[in-house]
Amino acid sequence: MASVPENAEEENRLPPGQYIPRGRPVIHYGRVPAFRPQTWRFQVLGATASGEPHDFTWEEFSGLPRTTVVADFHCVTKFSLMGNEWGGHPASALLERVPPAPGVRHVMVWAEYGYSANLRMSDFARDTTLFATEINEKPLSPERGYPVRIVVPHLYAWKSVKWVRGIEYLTEDRRGFWEERGYHNVADPWKEQRYSYQEEPGDGPP
Repeated sequence: MASVPENAEEENRLPPGQYIPRGRPVIHYGRVPAFRPQTWRFQVLGATASGEPHDFTWEEFSGLPRTTVVADFHCVTKFSLMGNEWGGHPASALLERVPPAPGVRHVMVWAEYGYSANLRMSDFARDTTLFATEINEKPLSPERGYPVRIVVPHLYAWKSVKWVRGIEYLTEDRRGFWEERGYHNVADPWKEQRYSYQEEPGDGPP
């Protein structure tokens, strides 16, 4: 059952079909992975400018520039969590450290157990996209993606992959885990882009 929004401003920020729930629901697919900092690696793969992949240890990844983003979070199951303060590393820090080759227009985000989600480069490179390690000034809980998840707040939350382990630069779009299973390739909540049957020409690969 939906709760009453705390104020009209929050209600006005809700995309079509969304509601503000009681509490803070957590949804994930599969089991929660264990984090082992000594062996954890973050990889940048695919069409890098150098032509070579790059691996970050946990210590190296943690040393990337940090930022804070305050943003709403919209789950495709129709609940929205409003005004979250995410702390972590901006996507721009990875783009600067390991730049993509000319012609890269898409990014595949890879996580534990082979889970993935694809993003247009224009979405990945936004100022509000970050690799979050904290929410509301506290470390992420394991169920919410500890030690790191990507947060893409202007898209539906399945694009905000938990337990991220790398990105792959793509010159051609390729569907990720849920996109291959019938979810919309773009995932704009303001257009209610929930399912692949809603896609218009140019929204995704054949």
